[in-house]
Amino acid sequence: MLDPQSVLISPALPDPWPRFEHPLKLGVLASGRGSNLEAIAASIQRGELHAQIQVVIYNNPQAAVAERADRLGLPKVLLNHRHYPSRESLDQDIIQTIQAHGADWVIMAGWMRRVTQVLIEAFPGQVLNIHPSLLPSFPGIHAVEQALAAGVKLSGCTVHQVELQVDSGPILIQAVVPVLPEDTPDTLQARIQAQEHRIYPAAIALAASHSST
Repeated sequence: MLDPQSVLISPALPDPWPRFEHPLKLGVLASGRGSNLEAIAASIQRGELHAQIQVVIYNNPQAAVAERADRLGLPKVLLNHRHYPSRESLDQDIIQTIQAHGADWVIMAGWMRRVTQVLIEAFPGQVLNIHPSLLPSFPGIHAVEQALAAGVKLSGCTVHQVELQVDSGPILIQAVVPVLPEDTPDTLQARIQAQEHRIYPAAIALAASHSST
């Protein structure tokens, strides 16, 4: 078993990170606290990820990500899903908002809404998501709790391209996190989230380098 402090990331984080003719233009979708948004912004600030965050879209008026976007100086737009008659109509407004802000990559960072083919087809191969399990195991909600209930020894997180089926699509990068005997959902979630912050910016760079070849 892996040492509790060790983490296996596959493929390894790029060294050096890919550079592009122009910075990637990101539209970030978030429903909660926005910790992955901040990790992406920090990677950009450090000069690792060659990108710009053009807009942050959130669907929950009380989401803490709105305050985080303000602190980071990022434009934000509330698209409250409760005001839309269908998932497709919400996705159509997401597309218009992302395009209006000049973004062409859709980065789902704790976006707690199922997306439709409308959004996927508007940005083919450029809609990314992160999930707190080693997909294809434990898709959907409560992935950490699912892993603990199953008694697995290893868990982790996955960045993948988005397809219509929930938490499916080509896998870009994964981080493996040991599950400890004393783990609770909160303790395991915290260790997984630390790895999410490491691999998501790298996965964006990898996805863009693959799309440009």
